Amino acid sequence: MPIMQQVNIFWFRRDLRINDNHGLFRALKDGLPVLPVFILDTDIISLLDEKTDKRISFIILQLKKLNIQFQKSGSGLFVYRGKPHEIFTKLMSEYSIKTVICNHDYEPYAIERDFQVKKILNEKGIDFLSFKDQLVFEKNEVIKIDGLPYTVFTPYSKRWKELLKQQSFPYFESEKFLHQLIKKTPVAFTDYNCPPPEECIFPDSILSINLIKEYEIKRNFPGIKGTSRLGLHLRFGTLSIRELLTLAIENSEIWRNELIWREFFMQILFHFPHVVNKSFKPAYDNINWLNNEKEFNRWCEGTTGYPMVDAGMRELNESGFMHNRVRMITASFLCKHLLIDWRWGESYFATKLLDFELSSNNGNWQWAAGSGCDAAPYFRVFNPMTQQEKFDPDYKYIKKWIPEYGTEKYPKPVVEHQFARQRCIQVYKEALTG
Repeated sequence: MPIMQQVNIFWFRRDLRINDNHGLFRALKDGLPVLPVFILDTDIISLLDEKTDKRISFIILQLKKLNIQFQKSGSGLFVYRGKPHEIFTKLMSEYSIKTVICNHDYEPYAIERDFQVKKILNEKGIDFLSFKDQLVFEKNEVIKIDGLPYTVFTPYSKRWKELLKQQSFPYFESEKFLHQLIKKTPVAFTDYNCPPPEECIFPDSILSINLIKEYEIKRNFPGIKGTSRLGLHLRFGTLSIRELLTLAIENSEIWRNELIWREFFMQILFHFPHVVNKSFKPAYDNINWLNNEKEFNRWCEGTTGYPMVDAGMRELNESGFMHNRVRMITASFLCKHLLIDWRWGESYFATKLLDFELSSNNGNWQWAAGSGCDAAPYFRVFNPMTQQEKFDPDYKYIKKWIPEYGTEKYPKPVVEHQFARQRCIQVYKEALTG
């Protein structure tokens, strides 16, 4: 029986880059040859339409880039398809594994997945190590004096910034140690049904310094390029959060706050996993939603008769992106004008957004519905017309996405604003005080 090669495994997940990768750095510095692995988790991709989902195409594109980089060191990226615990059982039969190393993930499914993988590895005497990489501060690092997590952003942000002043955040030179990768070439990975990644248009990962410097004055106007669109790269870890934070500190306090919001919602999900399918504030689960399917379909299609809402939904459907200000407007409209459960909208966004992030998507939808932590009060109802007058006064954004706007082909409003506002306030009030 041949002697199996002893290796460490680095398991790529939400960190699809070589530079400043904490877990990869730890794996490469340990001394043993490193087998770099990515698993197309069938428990996740089975929930997606592989033939149309561009996020899978983005992943494949990044995997190919990693593979090309690793080939320069006489290695490659080993890609598997299946359930993670089954893949690691297979790998244990092929290699003498000392340690499996990865970076932390904080979503409920990921926590349970890692628990199961760690269990089967430990039973064979194999260590499972995970490191902080996608966040600056995580879990219980930013908490109140009483040891409880923050549920309001402003004090959380204040404490976050205080902690940042007290310590430096490192740069992990993982890119300098690729010679430690196993000297073995994987079988080419080609068995995918998704759109060819080369045919998909994805936001650029190269960030304009001028854009960050002007972020505060341009960020609310969807008709101009005023936001970074880096959410996709943060979601899959193709950019380092530590490098982005450095740019933010040097160029924009407001943009840095957006990075802190991301971490705030991530720690909310970690400490309060019930928010995945329930309201953070339990009383909001008593709202008597109308959940009119025809009106929901008009919202999805971008035919509500409210131009800012419709432009946003059409942008989302066509590009996989929606401007941040418009996300608030469309979400508020669904929950408060149409009285449709925020979970319907959250789920729709989850299927469409290239930059879908469970914690941020959930946190922002609950903010719009009023049901989340530090959320907008229930009686605050965005007026889509006023929002348009303020943030798209020249109709640049609207005309881009609604070519029939201003003609008889454009639909009448699905509901009248003042009526919808009063109805919303009454329904919410009954649920919260009854």
